[in-house]
Amino acid sequence: MAKYDIVSIGDTTIDAFIELHEASVHCNVDRTDCVLSLSYANKVPYESLTLLPAGNSTNNAVGSARLGMKNAFVTAVGDDDSGKRVINELKSEGIDTRYIYVNKGAQTNFHFVLSFQGERTILIKHNKFQYKLPQRLNTEWIYFSSMAAGTEKFHKEIERFLNRNPKIKLSFNPGTFQMRMGTHILKGIYKRTEILFLNREEAQLVLKTTSRNIKTLLAGMHKLGAKTVVITDGRDGSYASNGSGKVWYLDQFEGPHVEATGAGDAYGTAFTAAIFYGKSLAEAITWGTINGGNVAMHIGPHAGLQTKQQIENYMKKHPKFKAKEI
Repeated sequence: MAKYDIVSIGDTTIDAFIELHEASVHCNVDRTDCVLSLSYANKVPYESLTLLPAGNSTNNAVGSARLGMKNAFVTAVGDDDSGKRVINELKSEGIDTRYIYVNKGAQTNFHFVLSFQGERTILIKHNKFQYKLPQRLNTEWIYFSSMAAGTEKFHKEIERFLNRNPKIKLSFNPGTFQMRMGTHILKGIYKRTEILFLNREEAQLVLKTTSRNIKTLLAGMHKLGAKTVVITDGRDGSYASNGSGKVWYLDQFEGPHVEATGAGDAYGTAFTAAIFYGKSLAEAITWGTINGGNVAMHIGPHAGLQTKQQIENYMKKHPKFKAKEI
């Protein structure tokens, strides 16, 4: 049986990245709620179109491979050209695709990513697939992320697998539908989570709170069972806690902000890889920030992904760029 450093589990998609230039954004006073506006009942020109395999767990699989980790991907696709494209491109990255289940007569997920002024709005649709989790996986880590609604049974299957294999560590980055499931359904998964990744708004949603206080949100996620909690806050940096009472913070990565899709996945991927490679919590935040920041400098989730050597070289050249206790 093959031995892996990490196995990615979650939905995969083909993303159509559409760069807009004729749009507008309207926000409330504190910019916590913004709306993208397009001309209604009209033809709206766009700047460019790029098609790429994507999805949170797909991005993790590609990013982990770039960081030198031996990995496999557990997902489902349709038996269409998009599904074939996903499998072939993952193979080209050196990812083991034997656990990708092809659903006969189904259509592979396809999302539209509207990119405007460095941020993105994503139109998502997760098709209903049959998923197959291998009964045996020889891996040190699992990275679990976004899946469709109606996959509660598969989540329970993953929970049982983790409980049967207590030595396997879990990085969990819940997607939209997983957060909507509620903590009562995912209670067992949260309890088995080694590293939990959320942004500030997602943490509020999961905890059903209006509080934006970072320490309150971190403490709330620890109560669910997560050993290490990471909360990203967009251009305001990120925070991490291992439950010891210490909170670490690092500002955003300096560089042009072109398009944010996949930046959070790149952050979580590099953070997990850093812990796998024996780095400290503070170093892991730095790894995540460098990887995520480089992805945000490009269109799409894979173009800016860093290698282990690139991250370490950047840290040597910029020794002051490191997380601090707050």
